[in-house]
Amino acid sequence: MIRVTIDTIRVSLVSPQRIVVLREEDGERFIPIWVGPNEAEALALSLRSTVVPRPLTHDLLLNVIDQLGATVEHILVSALSQDIFYALIVLDRDGERIEIDARPSDAINLAVRANATIYVDESVLEEAGVVPEKSLDAPPPDEDDLEIYADFIESLDLDSLGDE
Repeated sequence: MIRVTIDTIRVSLVSPQRIVVLREEDGERFIPIWVGPNEAEALALSLRSTVVPRPLTHDLLLNVIDQLGATVEHILVSALSQDIFYALIVLDRDGERIEIDARPSDAINLAVRANATIYVDESVLEEAGVVPEKSLDAPPPDEDDLEIYADFIESLDLDSLGDE
C-alpha cells in the first residue's frame, strides 16, 4: 500500500466528469481518478471545511459509522479492472477489521471527513500512475551536465554575428 494525498480536483474539458488527482507522498507518481460532478463538489466542500446546514451523504455515512461504534481506519484504492477503479473502506470496531467495497469517490470523500489515511495498492499505481514531465520552471542543470556542450560552444564564431 502506498500512501497518497489529494493533489487537485480537475474539470474535464470533454465531459461533465471531474478528475481527482492523488499524489504519491514519497514519490513522483500521480493517479487520476474520474469522479462525478456531485462527488467532486462534495469533496471540494469538505477540503475547504465548508459547513453545510444538513449532512451530505458522506457526512451521513460517517455519522452512521460513529453511531455503530466504529472508526474509519483508512481507505484503499485497491484495484483497477477494465478502466474502473475499486476501493475499500477499512473500519475498526473494537479491534475487528471490517472492509467495505466502495467507489473511490465515496471512499475518498469519507476519508477526508474522517481524517483517515488514503492508500493506493502498488499494482494500481504501477498500472495507472503517471509521472509528470519535467517543468520548464525546473532549476538549471548542474555545470557538470553542460560539459558535453563545451566543445560546440568554443567552436562558435560569435565575433562574426554582427558582420552583415
